[in-house]
Amino acid sequence: MIITTRNKSMSRLKITSALTLSILLSLTAKAQKTESYSKKIDSVITASDPLRFNGVVLVSQHGKTKYIKANGYKDFEKKIPVKTDDQFEIMSNSKQVTAVLIVQAAEQEKLDLQTPIKKYLPSLTQSWSDTVTIHNLLNHTHGITDLDKPVAFKAGSQFKYGNLSYMLLGEILQNTTGKNFTELANSLFRKLKMDKTFIYNSKNNQALIPGFMSENNQYEKVEDSFLNDKIAPAAGVISTVEDLSKWNQALFNGKLLSPKFQKLIMTPSTLSQHNVFGKENMGFGYNIRFIKEAGLDYYAVTGLGDGFTCLNVYFPSKDTSLIILENQMPKNREYWSFKEAAIKNVMLKSITPK
Repeated sequence: MIITTRNKSMSRLKITSALTLSILLSLTAKAQKTESYSKKIDSVITASDPLRFNGVVLVSQHGKTKYIKANGYKDFEKKIPVKTDDQFEIMSNSKQVTAVLIVQAAEQEKLDLQTPIKKYLPSLTQSWSDTVTIHNLLNHTHGITDLDKPVAFKAGSQFKYGNLSYMLLGEILQNTTGKNFTELANSLFRKLKMDKTFIYNSKNNQALIPGFMSENNQYEKVEDSFLNDKIAPAAGVISTVEDLSKWNQALFNGKLLSPKFQKLIMTPSTLSQHNVFGKENMGFGYNIRFIKEAGLDYYAVTGLGDGFTCLNVYFPSKDTSLIILENQMPKNREYWSFKEAAIKNVMLKSITPK
């Protein structure tokens, strides 16, 4: 068989055209996918019933921002709008930072996660300090309700979420590393180039966006924050959506811990329920929720209080983060994290294989 130069050229042209068409179709499909969730998120954050969204939403993939939008105000009287790089209190999302610092200290052999906390907090006088371990503090299975009272349940037998255990973890970091939580956390943020993230300081709030309590789309500014230096390891991180995207990329892609300790922090060790993710108990570890929903496995952490509502979700199968920061908290608990759940569901439907 004789193949002419013209036939060869035509064959190459057909192959090139087919490849070009394939690439264009792929790019079009990806663009349509992004456009699909973008419009749906837009509709959630612009709807005013039953409440308005007031904050910032970010979707990133492989560390690159795919969607970012701000809606609402940081000053309702002067009508000053929220900006995408505004700094929010992230509430209990802060505990994830503390957990990483503790596990890093364990990796450096400065503490042992399975050792009773009496060793690291010798001033404790209750007998439970000889049985409650750092591990129990990390996953909220300690039973401590008050430092001067007996535990509510045997360590490891139940789950009870709260701030006290992470305040104690902050003290343990100080006693085992010689540095306070603020020093350790801010150093970690600088390494990750989270340049707009810092620890709350009552003497310098660095232009922190104010929080509001809301009811019937009316907003009341929170004048007296419950944050202070002592509660910082539980709720004191101030951050932006883009910085939290950097955090997710580092944490979930194994850049903060060695493989052994990465496996430890990525393993659920108890069970917990949260309405944003359904009515069933799901895995919970060192302030990471392990969610299985609509046939998809993903990780999440929530935050609520002081006039702020936060949600940070990471979908490992797509290396995608969804981060939502609001400077409002509804007074009616029926609407707690209402918009966050709706936006999360949009992303879930977009990612879940059809």
